Amino acid sequence: MLHVHHIAFAYEKETVIRNIGFTLEAGQNLAVIGESGCGKSTLLKLIYGLYDLDQGEIFHFGEPVLGPKFHLIPGMASMKYLAQDFDLMPYISAAENVGKYLSNTDPAEKERRIWELLEMVEMTKWARTKVQYLSGGQQQRVALARVLALEPQLLLLDEPFSNIDSFRKGALRRNLFGYLKAKGISCIIATHDSIDALSFSDQALVLKDGMTVQHDTARNVYLKPRNKYVASLFGEVNELPTRVFNPIAPEEKTLLLYATELYLTDQSPLEVTVRQQYFKGHTYLVKAAFGKQVVFFENPFALPVGETVCLTVDPEIVTMRG
Repeated sequence: MLHVHHIAFAYEKETVIRNIGFTLEAGQNLAVIGESGCGKSTLLKLIYGLYDLDQGEIFHFGEPVLGPKFHLIPGMASMKYLAQDFDLMPYISAAENVGKYLSNTDPAEKERRIWELLEMVEMTKWARTKVQYLSGGQQQRVALARVLALEPQLLLLDEPFSNIDSFRKGALRRNLFGYLKAKGISCIIATHDSIDALSFSDQALVLKDGMTVQHDTARNVYLKPRNKYVASLFGEVNELPTRVFNPIAPEEKTLLLYATELYLTDQSPLEVTVRQQYFKGHTYLVKAAFGKQVVFFENPFALPVGETVCLTVDPEIVTMRG
């Protein structure tokens, strides 16, 4: 179990983490999300013990997490941290990198473990290839396998799929997070990808300017975003007067609606004019005008530019967010 108690940290005079606190149970996944520069990477480094805290405390299964002032070699033995630079050895093979920290007392078991991990990240084909000849995405997959070799109690991942091809990313995520759940390994992932946050995380922690904006289950963060900043992390979002859907709502009340939640209807107070549209494969993202306000919605087929259409939303969403 990880306990983070009201921590703060500054690089020289620039404070980047401000009064953050949360608890992560054993075997749970936490997604840390937010715009670039909000403090996601720094938070992971503090949890791993790479920096000394300016304020607060961190405990992992009751053991205090201490930084360079207290450890000659920073970092916690019970954790593994995967940075964005991978930190692989370029002149040895992928298999040798994965097995670098595994014991040599049982060569057969070591070999089995290496191949198990390479199979999980779909890299067995390149097991004997030197890392310097691998692509960035392949190196990232090898780095993922290596941090799992000794089965840490807590895994800290900083944008772990940023270099992975989109066609391979889905399977890799399913393999990785399925493996973590099966082994009971806790994970904190700093990510820009809403799929990481929603599909594979038990909790989501939203940061802005080094502060917690919202912390809840991933489902609740998506369905009940605290403000437009939180909602915008999951895609195009509209902030519309609640009165458009509920005539008795206060005049100043607004409603956050994802583009995917608005759909065409025959008659509605939300009458918009189509301005632009973008083909997304299974649907079109439509940019429209509602008076002077821009509204985004998705539609399964293209609409003529300049056409006026009516939009609505499920009443349950209005009730939940209004």
